[in-house]
Amino acid sequence: MEPRKRYTKEFKLGAISLVLDQGLTIAEAGRSLGIRTNMFGRWIRENRADTNGQAFRGNGKLTPEQEEIRRLRIENKQLKLERQILKEAAVFFAKETK
Repeated sequence: MEPRKRYTKEFKLGAISLVLDQGLTIAEAGRSLGIRTNMFGRWIRENRADTNGQAFRGNGKLTPEQEEIRRLRIENKQLKLERQILKEAAVFFAKETK
């Protein structure tokens, strides 16, 4: 089985421009680049649906919203841990002062 091909964002945008700017059909552009037409069509749909430059981010690259959610979850976990430590310290020092 052949390993899955990976295409860069620049390649995808260049391939899309063949259809959108130069007037080739999806089938013609796909044949000339060796890309299946259904994949090529998906790239075009994804590019057209993109409103904020997030099309073709690649694996593991989060949108700004996803990145903020990730950061907030980490911060929330840290704050909960700190709060728990402070609660335990308060109980410990309350016992010591008796």
